[in-house]
Amino acid sequence: MNGEVTVRQAVLSLLREFGLTTVFGNPGSTELPMFRDFPGDFRYVLGLQESVVVAMADGFAQASNAAAFVNLHSAVGVGHALGSIFTAYKNQTPLVITAGQQARSILPFEPFLHSDQPTQLPKPYVKWGVEPARAADVPAAIARAYYVAMQPPRGPTFVSIPVDDWERLCLPVRARVVSRSMAGDPALLERAARLLRDARRPVIVVGASVARDDAWDETIALAERHQAAVWVSPMSARNSFPERHPLFAGFLPANRAGIVACLQGADLILALGAPVFTYHVEGQGPHIPDGAALVQLTDDPAAAAWCPVGMSIVTHLKLGVAALLANAPAAHRSAPAIPPRAQPLPADRLSDGYLLQQIAALRPADSIIVEEAPSSRGAMHDHLPLLERETFYTCASGGLGHGLPAAVGVALARPGRKVIGLLGDGSAMYAIQGLWSAAELKLPVAFVVVNNSSYRALEEFGRHFDIGVLPGVKLPHIDFCGLAAAQGVKSMRVERCEDLDGALREIFGAQVPMLLEVIVK
Repeated sequence: MNGEVTVRQAVLSLLREFGLTTVFGNPGSTELPMFRDFPGDFRYVLGLQESVVVAMADGFAQASNAAAFVNLHSAVGVGHALGSIFTAYKNQTPLVITAGQQARSILPFEPFLHSDQPTQLPKPYVKWGVEPARAADVPAAIARAYYVAMQPPRGPTFVSIPVDDWERLCLPVRARVVSRSMAGDPALLERAARLLRDARRPVIVVGASVARDDAWDETIALAERHQAAVWVSPMSARNSFPERHPLFAGFLPANRAGIVACLQGADLILALGAPVFTYHVEGQGPHIPDGAALVQLTDDPAAAAWCPVGMSIVTHLKLGVAALLANAPAAHRSAPAIPPRAQPLPADRLSDGYLLQQIAALRPADSIIVEEAPSSRGAMHDHLPLLERETFYTCASGGLGHGLPAAVGVALARPGRKVIGLLGDGSAMYAIQGLWSAAELKLPVAFVVVNNSSYRALEEFGRHFDIGVLPGVKLPHIDFCGLAAAQGVKSMRVERCEDLDGALREIFGAQVPMLLEVIVK
C-alpha cells in the first residue's frame, strides 16, 4: 500500500514527535530489531537491572514533567521491574513501557523467552496495557499508551511487542493534540471558596499533586491570603510548600489519631493534591477533628471516591487553587500558632540529624534532593528544610530501590543542577548498580549513604508491634566505598563530625559522580 513504512520507522517517528527520544532499557533478544539503524538523535540509557531502568526513567519523567520511554525484556524483564513499576504507579509518573515478545509464528508452541498473558503481568499497576492484535497496530498502541500515561492522574502504561513486528509494514501514525488538564466544577469550587472565606481557623494540607501541577505559587498565595497554617500530607513524595515559610506547620504523621491531634482546632481543612489521608498503621475514631469540615481538591478521581469525609472536587490543582483565589476574598484573621522549629544540633555526635543539618547548610542553593532514607525522614523534616519548588523527590510507594537510580534520572533531566541522592544503607543495596550508569553518563550526582548498619526503620517500627528483637535487620560489613569504586565512582567515608563539612563540600563541588558514606551513631 502506498505510504507504508516499517513498524520500526513508524514508531521511531512517533516517539520523535512525542519528544520520547531517550530510551531507558536493559536489552534482550526479543527487543533487538527495534534498534536496527538506531537514529543518531535518540539516546539509549543503559541500566544494569530492569528495576533500576524503570526507576531511572521515573526520576527523569518527574524532573522533566513529561513521559519517559522504557524498553524491557519479555516476561523476565517485566518481572524484575515490577517493584519499580509499582512505585511509578504510586508516584503518578507517566511512563510508556514496552516489552519484547517472541515471534507471533511460534507463540502457539510455548517458545523460550515468551511472555504468557503479557498484559496481565504488570497489572494492576499500569493504567492500560495491550499486545496489539496485528503488527500494523503497534504504532497506534504506543500512541494510545502515551496519551493514557499523560492523562491525570498520570501513570505507567504497557505495550507488549512481538519481535517480528518491527519489520512488518504499516501506515504511519501522527501525534495528536490531546487535552491533559481538567477544570473542577465551578459551582463546587465557588462553594469551597465560600467555606474558606467564612472559616474561623482554616488549615491547608498539601500533597504531591500541588508540585506535579505547578500550583506552588497559587498555594502560597492562598495560604497567605487566609492566614492558614500549612501541613504536608503523610508520606508526600514531592515538596509543595516552602518549609521555612511563617505559615508552614510541619508534616502530618501517617496515623489517624496523630492527624486529628495536629489539626485540632481547625474548623476547615482544605486538602490540596493529597489523599485524605495516607495511613501506615491501623487506627480508630474520626478522620478529622470534631467540628471541622473538609474540602479536597484532587486530580485523582479514585482518591476522591474513597475519601472518607467531606467534599471532593476533581480538578487540575493549578486551575482549582486559582479558582479559590478568584472566588475567596481575604478574611481578617490573626496569624495561626505554628509549632516551634527544631533546634540546631551541636557537633558532638555524628547522628543522621547532624548530617542532614550540615547538608542543609552546605548544599548549593538550587540543588535537588532525591531521598530514600526512611529511618532518617523525621530528622530530614527537622533539619533539612526544602525551600524551592521542584527540589525534592522520594518514593510514594514505600518500596525500596527507587532513590539511587531516580537520582540518576533526575540528573539526566536537570543538567547543570546538583542532584543529591540521600540514601539509607539498606535502600542503597536494592539498586546499587545505578552507580555504574551515573559513572558511564558522567553525571555529577552526590550520593550520600546514611550508614547505620541496619534496616533501622524496621527496628523502630517493630516497637509498634511490641517486638523487642527482630531477625534479619542488621547489615554489617558492607563496604559502600568498595562498591562505588568497582563501578567507577569516587568515594569517601566519614565517621567523625570534624571530617564531615570538608567531605560534603568536595562532593557538592564535584563535576563527576561521587559517593560519601557517613557512619552515623
